[in-house]
Amino acid sequence: MTIDISIFRLNLLRVGYLLLIVGLGLTIWPEILDLSRMPDLMRGVVISMLGAIAVVALLGLRYPLQTLPLLFFEMIWKAIWLARVALPLWLVHGFDAASTAMASAVLMVVLFPFVVPWDYVIRNYVMRAGDPWWPRTTSSDAGHAARPA
Repeated sequence: MTIDISIFRLNLLRVGYLLLIVGLGLTIWPEILDLSRMPDLMRGVVISMLGAIAVVALLGLRYPLQTLPLLFFEMIWKAIWLARVALPLWLVHGFDAASTAMASAVLMVVLFPFVVPWDYVIRNYVMRAGDPWWPRTTSSDAGHAARPA
């Protein structure tokens, strides 16, 4: 089952990956490359993960459809953060300058659903059969004992 995606839609996806690359390149990579200071353990995990996302997003420029799961990951973690961290803070009026800045950066996720070709996603991730979990047997294999490889 194939679905043709227009060059416009592919390039729109590429814009989404480019947004990730530039955003993380400007905010995360300087911190990764700054060898003069050592981040604490949790911050080190965060910048390493976000740095890896930026590197994988480079593949999205060349293979925008094959790297769609990266955009899914990006949308999901940001939705979780907004629901679990930002919303409770906002409800108790706990937004300071840092949480406002973080929420603003995370809210950039609202652009991604508009660049994702959802018809392609539905056909290839929802409707299409998944990969097999074990080797398929043929009718001729059914009556024979397993042979050593």
